[in-house]
Amino acid sequence: MNLLYLWINILSISVPMLVSFHPKVKLYRKWTALWPAIMITLIPFVLWDIYFTHLGIWGFNPIYISGQYILGLPIEEVMFFVCIPYACLYTYYCFKIYLPPHFQIKHERRVTLIILIILAIGLVTNGEKYYTGWTFIGLAICLIYLQYYLKPSWLGLFYYSHMFLVLPFLIVNGVLTGTGIENEVVWYNNMENMGIRILTIPVEDVFYGMLMLLMNVAIFETLMARFKLPINYLQKGRP
Repeated sequence: MNLLYLWINILSISVPMLVSFHPKVKLYRKWTALWPAIMITLIPFVLWDIYFTHLGIWGFNPIYISGQYILGLPIEEVMFFVCIPYACLYTYYCFKIYLPPHFQIKHERRVTLIILIILAIGLVTNGEKYYTGWTFIGLAICLIYLQYYLKPSWLGLFYYSHMFLVLPFLIVNGVLTGTGIENEVVWYNNMENMGIRILTIPVEDVFYGMLMLLMNVAIFETLMARFKLPINYLQKGRP
């Protein structure tokens, strides 16, 4: 069982990595943008992880990890910030090449506003708690910057693809927080979160995951535009 977290990471990235070479997907041709996006996003999240682990806001069950550490974190935890973003960027990219350019969902700005209202309520009621406060403030700043300042054409596509990532998110995070196993892989100090759980998953994880993936997508899209990487759309009539 001490390889459970490692296997979760491997299984999460294995299929998306293999299918990245599919002739209709060819995500490997975008690796010059994808891997820097993952590595750049990894830095603040690993630093955040180190600090919160030091404070005892969360921690790791030695039963489910290999015992190898990097900067005080289990190696599996660092791998999480590589494997899960890769799998999610793969999903996002598949939607990108299937849907028309500049795809938008209806009422994109309303979706952003609703999320911001939820974050504001959480901050007013539980903002003093470390996990709630840091996560909600970080996501709010990111969304405000993107929606009202940068105004990227891909934000609606992000929301759309993110809906399809909810189920795999619940599966992976559910196992990590104790669903279906005897103990949790990652434990949380409930004094520093709202104490609301989806199965065994702290509700803050939903917003934490959105922030992590939003940063990955933002950097990925920025680098693709900077490197002028072509997109081969799969719809008929598209180049």
